[in-house]
Amino acid sequence: MSRTPLPDLAASGASAGPSADLGPALAALVAGAVAMGLSPILVRAVSPEVGPFASAFWRVALALPVLYGWMRLEEARAPHLRRGVTPSSLLAGLAFSGDLLFWHLAVLGTTVANATFFATTAPVFVVVFAWIGLRRRPAGRTLLGLLVCLLGGAALVGQSIQVDPARLAGDRDGVITTLFFALYFLTVERARARGLGAARVTFVASCVTALVLLVAVAVLETRPVLPHSWSAAAGLLALALVSHAGGQGLLAVALGRLPAGFSSLVIFLEAVAAAILAWILLGEALGPLQVLGGGLILAGIAVARPRRSAPAIKL
Repeated sequence: MSRTPLPDLAASGASAGPSADLGPALAALVAGAVAMGLSPILVRAVSPEVGPFASAFWRVALALPVLYGWMRLEEARAPHLRRGVTPSSLLAGLAFSGDLLFWHLAVLGTTVANATFFATTAPVFVVVFAWIGLRRRPAGRTLLGLLVCLLGGAALVGQSIQVDPARLAGDRDGVITTLFFALYFLTVERARARGLGAARVTFVASCVTALVLLVAVAVLETRPVLPHSWSAAAGLLALALVSHAGGQGLLAVALGRLPAGFSSLVIFLEAVAAAILAWILLGEALGPLQVLGGGLILAGIAVARPRRSAPAIKL
């Protein structure tokens, strides 16, 4: 990844005050979080029939035709967009591969609560990597919003976190997951800044991820690879179209206009969306602490929200 510094988009731009230009990007970010928040429920639904690495592979592979069609449509409507493959788009695919692989290893090696808690720290690494690696100093409100979100994330899953020496390997994998997730945000942002459309970035990264996960399935998967019921097949298709094509695609759209530091707070929104969806669809109760955590996350995102628009990346 190039070390050419990019400005802190939360602290730079055109004019002060709310920008109408940011409305669609913020809407895409929220919609992407909801779409990705559905993924744990869908993974749980297909898990009796399909192994974890296989479900990760199908999540990406089944989305490729839709992503390719979106890319052709986007570039036909916006011929100025850059074509081809950039190092940052390839790195985004490798980063997302690492994210999915180590996430599944973490879920297998530790509790879901522990894995989720470590995942919520990803925005910290986004800010740190951008600050050190790209010399992009975060705005004060970004740091304040991140702190509030971290408190909310801890409240959301805190009562379920367990410290168990037997699960240290799984906890380690959870930390590694956050590092890859942070790199994914920064590489997607960089690819968008280099002139690639959201669809091309998502498609190229997904091709790389599908290849890596195919190897992982061949080497690591010990459970069935193919579903044997229509309901499980439908679950995998929904995982691909909604959580991956929809969630990751909308995230790439948002990263064309919003800074990675702020956009990475989507992991908190994803946790809130997953908790609400689990309450609606699975009947999992939300306690007062979870409600407080969700409220803190929303407050933190409101505090960190960029007030100014980044330079336009036409879609």
